[in-house]
Amino acid sequence: MNQVGVFVCTGCEISAAVSLEEFEEVATEAGATSYLVNEKLCSPEGVAIIQEAVDDGSVDGVVIAACSHRAKSAEFSFDPTKVHVERVCLREQVAWCQPHGEEDTQMLAEDLLRMGLAKATAAAAATSQAEDIDRTVMVVGGGLAGLQAAKAAAGMGNPVVLVESAARLGGHVALMKDVVPEVPPYDTIQPNRIGELVTSVMSNPQIKVFMSHKTARIDGQPGRFEVELEGPDGNVSLQVGAIVQATGARPYDPGKLTRLGFWESKNVLTTHSMEKMLATNELHCPEDGKTPRRIVFVQCAGSRDPEHLPYCSSECCSATLKQVAAIHRDHPDIETAVVYRDLRASGQLEHLYLGVQESPNSLFARGEVSRVEHGDDGRLMVHIGKSLLGDEASLEADLVVLATGMVPNTADGEAIRELRDAKDRIQKNESESQVKAAQEIVDELEAHEGSEILNLGYRQGPDLPALRYQFNDSHYICFPYETRRTGIYAAGAMRAPMEPAQAAEDGLGAAMKAVQCLEMAARGEAVHPRSGDVSVPDFALQRCTQCKRCTEECPFGTLNEDEKGTPEYNQFRCRRCGICLGSCPERIVNFPDYSVGSIAGMIKAVEVPDEEDEKPRVIAFMCENDAVPALDEAAKRRLSWNPWVRVIPVRCLGAVNVVWIADSLSNGIDGILLIGCKKGDDYQCHYIRGSDLADYRMTNVQETMERLTLESERVQIVDLARNEYARIPEIFDEFLETIEEVGPNPYKGF
Repeated sequence: MNQVGVFVCTGCEISAAVSLEEFEEVATEAGATSYLVNEKLCSPEGVAIIQEAVDDGSVDGVVIAACSHRAKSAEFSFDPTKVHVERVCLREQVAWCQPHGEEDTQMLAEDLLRMGLAKATAAAAATSQAEDIDRTVMVVGGGLAGLQAAKAAAGMGNPVVLVESAARLGGHVALMKDVVPEVPPYDTIQPNRIGELVTSVMSNPQIKVFMSHKTARIDGQPGRFEVELEGPDGNVSLQVGAIVQATGARPYDPGKLTRLGFWESKNVLTTHSMEKMLATNELHCPEDGKTPRRIVFVQCAGSRDPEHLPYCSSECCSATLKQVAAIHRDHPDIETAVVYRDLRASGQLEHLYLGVQESPNSLFARGEVSRVEHGDDGRLMVHIGKSLLGDEASLEADLVVLATGMVPNTADGEAIRELRDAKDRIQKNESESQVKAAQEIVDELEAHEGSEILNLGYRQGPDLPALRYQFNDSHYICFPYETRRTGIYAAGAMRAPMEPAQAAEDGLGAAMKAVQCLEMAARGEAVHPRSGDVSVPDFALQRCTQCKRCTEECPFGTLNEDEKGTPEYNQFRCRRCGICLGSCPERIVNFPDYSVGSIAGMIKAVEVPDEEDEKPRVIAFMCENDAVPALDEAAKRRLSWNPWVRVIPVRCLGAVNVVWIADSLSNGIDGILLIGCKKGDDYQCHYIRGSDLADYRMTNVQETMERLTLESERVQIVDLARNEYARIPEIFDEFLETIEEVGPNPYKGF
């Protein structure tokens, strides 16, 4: 930016905390071309002053020294293609957390102003990237979730392509005669109306249905996916804008549950086999064709079992309740017994549970089934332990129904990619050791071959990455329908264990996210977490060494590679996290408003006191998704912290380039903190792997520091959840104690 204006707000205790008389001189020395103070900058009058300066061209960069960038975002929203706006946080990071009128408080405020100006001066306005896109939504999977997604997307005015591998629509729900209640009364089962949904989808002129088809190839990016379908009459090519994958789930293999007698007797069934019997009104014992006198239902058959499925499959309890209700309605003389570890009937399902319990010939017993075997009279014996019926109990049964868990219909795209890479290495035959190592990978992963669903032409694999237990999502806590591939949304039981009513709702949610993605792509904007960001990174490829770190570490598969290994950027896949910037050792990746140079300028703008002053300086790189919100919350609650810490918000800890650590140390900074999201599947970084990548990189940095005789303790990485704001003062204090122990930075003053 050539003409950067500084606009300072004096409200919210800022004028009481610091002396603003010297601010203009500080701003001018730091490169500001204009300076203005207003008592309430977020007021219509204050905003109008800034807008007028933008409109008349007197500024192309704006530094707003007021509150956090997370506050007043609507008021301080200006056209990013005309002006870059930088927020300097004087309220939360100075006025609300530091004693007013003290020297350290003044020095902190002035440093923050210099840092903001340094970043604004190095920034550039974003270039509009809005383009025409295809607004078609493709839904892969024609079960309940897929049907709802297709209908919802069409209802929002988008053309829809529905792809189903089977010769009919409806998935396993179409085989059901009854469903759990979705409308009052909730104590009785209700007729299955999925046929009406199938008819409405088939007759909708906005929806084109391809049955008995699979996706053979998907290339491109949101707004312009190139799709090739494979069907009985040949291949079909088409273009779509966004994709919803709703490929459902399948029953866990009951043959693995040997202790429950599945292979020993044909009268041991699964819930799904029982469903077919009830739908055709042919309830009988397969071994002799007789009508059963007693049916025992075994819950959690394979679910919540570390040797099989460690998770609850969600729909098993409701499916059993529905089947028991149907049996008592259609066959009132048959006895039923349900053996459960915990019967989970949440919400309105509690009414159905109570209604079924009141039926004659109905027994519910808490316990764990240890084994199922043939009795002396030919009937089945169900042995129960830890039961309310006693430590050891047995029930005779004519039929045993196993409520087997659900396994998602997903492909482990990462495993398939590794498998293909290993086969390529074997084919190249470059060395005996390489071939041997590659063959070991093939032997381990060959079971994944043939499980591809989407067949994406992505460098990081042909399908959505499968997470824990093979379910697909991106960040299930905050963004349930998102996946790790931008513009592709997960819905239904392939995303998470769920029963049909939730799957139907899931389809609606995923369709809305798909349409939202298309709207944002048409405006050139990123989707979550930096929703609305129009900045696009620049890759100085003439300096690229083809190290492949950016293509491998991007959490969303944004980058492909050409035949030489040079990264190929796909704008609409990008979520602007900056992890590619942090990964690049050659520093060739830069955003207009977030670059290696702009953050380095912020570091160098910090005035470092002499060693004799005994005022150490610490840089805290804080993730904007969890750490900065926690900092703001701490300030709102008027917690105070050490004034020697200078905070630099970053998009993600994975977006921290190690050169900034070197710049900080060479500039005399005594210590560097990196504070970001917690790691792991149960509490994911908003950019999936950012915190893990930062942790790995900082381990290497600390080893390098030790070789240079610098104490590794000067660089520390800390996990911080959004609600752990109270930890911030103690994190700063403990780190400053460490810095005091190791002493001042030896590069101070050089």
